Amino acid sequence: MNTDPIQLSPLRTNPGLKEKVYAALRDAIGRMDIYHGHEPPKLDERFLAESLGVSRTPVREALSRLEQEGLVRSIPRRGAYVVRKTKREILDVIQVWAALESMAARLATKVASDRDISALRKMFVTFQDPQGPQARIDEYSESNIQFHQAIIALSGNDLLRRLADVPLLHMRAIRARTIGENDRASRSIVDHMHIIEALEARNADLAEQLVRDHSFGLAEHIEKYVDYLE
Repeated sequence: MNTDPIQLSPLRTNPGLKEKVYAALRDAIGRMDIYHGHEPPKLDERFLAESLGVSRTPVREALSRLEQEGLVRSIPRRGAYVVRKTKREILDVIQVWAALESMAARLATKVASDRDISALRKMFVTFQDPQGPQARIDEYSESNIQFHQAIIALSGNDLLRRLADVPLLHMRAIRARTIGENDRASRSIVDHMHIIEALEARNADLAEQLVRDHSFGLAEHIEKYVDYLE
C-alpha cells in the first residue's frame, strides 16, 4: 500500500472554508504520485483534518464531492482512497485529453498572443543542453505538465478548460510516472518544440495534429510497456 502522506498546509478559518478544503485536497491529489506502488493512496480523514487545521466535517464533505467527480473512492470499513485508473481507463482518458488539447491548440493559433506562445519556449530553455531533460527528470516532468496546462489555457475557452480539469489530474499523474521511461523525456521535448513552432506559425491544422499525435504517443507507450496498471 502506498503510505506516503498527502502534502497539505493548514488553512485559515473563514466563511469560504468548505471550498478551500475541497480545493486544497484536489490540488494535493493532483500532485500525488497516484500510480506509484501496488495500491492506491489512502486518504485518512483525521490526518487530513489535522494537516489542514480544520474539523473533520469539511474534510468529509470535500471527500464526498471528490468522489462524485471520480477522483476518490470510499470503501466501507476501509476508508477513502484516491482512484487509480486501470490501463484501459487511462487509455480512454488519453483519448479524451487528445481531443481537448488538440482543439485547444487549434484555438490557440487563432486567439493566443505572440507573447504567450513565445513563453512556451522559456519552459524548456534550461533542458536544451548536452545532457538533455533526462539529467533533471523531476524538474522536466513538472515543466512538461505546465506545458500541457498552458496549451489548454491558450485556447481562451473557459468551458474547454473546465472539461479538461478532471482528466488533467490523471494525465498529470501518468505523465509524471512514465516520463523517465524509454527515453520519453528526450522525445517529449522534441515534440514540444515542433508544437511551439506550429503555434508560432499560426498553422492550426499542424498544431492540432502534432498535439494529438503527442498524446497518442503516450497511449502507445502505455499499451506496449506499462505493466504496473491493471
